Amino acid sequence: MDRSGLRHVRLYDARAACLTYVAEKGVLDHLLARWSGHTNVRTTKKWHMKPGVDDLRPAAETWGGLVEATTPVGETL
Repeated sequence: MDRSGLRHVRLYDARAACLTYVAEKGVLDHLLARWSGHTNVRTTKKWHMKPGVDDLRPAAETWGGLVEATTPVGETL
């Protein structure tokens, strides 16, 4: 990577990126767990499924709407 001028990527991070990519393309959770060598789907989701910015944006927008709609401190309903 150094000789090619590429950013250093740990194998673990590449694995997580790959699993996240194929999950976003619709591969079923139990297949992802099997491919990654896990016996429990929750393990795969916990350690290898990394949401991206585009995945998090709708949640952030919802949160922003909730925060803006709150009652100011000291004001009662």
